[in-house]
Amino acid sequence: MSDQPTDSGATPQDGAQQPPAQPKMQVLGQFIRDLSFENIVAQKGVNGEVSPDVQVQVNLDAKKRNVENQYEVVTKFKVESRNKDEAKSPLFLMELEYGGIFLIENVPDEQLHPFLLIECPRMLFPFVRRIVSDMTRDGGFPPLNLDTVDFVALYRQELIRRAQAEQAAKAKPDA
Repeated sequence: MSDQPTDSGATPQDGAQQPPAQPKMQVLGQFIRDLSFENIVAQKGVNGEVSPDVQVQVNLDAKKRNVENQYEVVTKFKVESRNKDEAKSPLFLMELEYGGIFLIENVPDEQLHPFLLIECPRMLFPFVRRIVSDMTRDGGFPPLNLDTVDFVALYRQELIRRAQAEQAAKAKPDA
């Protein structure tokens, strides 16, 4: 036995690096910022059979809050149902802005933007799906169960749209 103390909890001194800290995300709160549902059938009526054609538009927004490592992410859904058979007459229109406050740590700056617009909306989506289902049912229609949204594809589409807008702005001659 040696009289020298063992070094069991100290950091490595042979130049080995510690693994990077794992990204951490915590949902601090969720909220409905805006919600509207218009039952156009109840207002105007409809003749004959109803064959709904549902269109869903999704937009995302994220911003840093005044508190360190806290971000606000808002998902915006516009759900519009039209009757296929009656010259596309509207049945209902629903708009929902659903947000969350997130504590995000150990995410590199270059990965923060996609993290905010992909991972955070994924966490919020089950709650949005439930609200849309409840609102359409309470509005007098069969519950609408939204298909899963591919937030990665949505993010990529937005990057392409922005790149095209930048190219168009550069190609435009100055007046």
